[in-house]
Amino acid sequence: MNNELNKKKMKKKKIKNKLKKKKIYYGDGNIYIHSTFNNIIISLTDKKGNVLAWSSSGKMKLKGSKKNTPFAGQITAKNICEKCIQLGIKKVSIIIKGPGSGRESAIRTISNNGINIRSIKDRTPLPHNGCRPPKKRRI
Repeated sequence: MNNELNKKKMKKKKIKNKLKKKKIYYGDGNIYIHSTFNNIIISLTDKKGNVLAWSSSGKMKLKGSKKNTPFAGQITAKNICEKCIQLGIKKVSIIIKGPGSGRESAIRTISNNGINIRSIKDRTPLPHNGCRPPKKRRI
């Protein structure tokens, strides 16, 4: 009796694994480039804002001070472009945030890999004389 129940449970588990299918997105998307002084993070979303893929310079095996270079932005953007092509996204809007050095090279790489750029928006936060800065160092 127990053997029959175990066999039924095993069959249900196998069926569930077979039902999963990979979703394919076509059309438009957004690319968010978050560039800090220490890292570059690029996210690919659909028009609703659901994250489809992401990449960062740390994920691309770059360590330390190499993560905030234009070369790191180029490699990270190339990885995202490959994922765009796999998902069928050909037109993107780019939203940039942060003061890092890899922003321009990431945009250049995206446009060179055959993805049409609809718009580029810069949403870098700027303080309106907010927090008091730390006192100057005396050496």
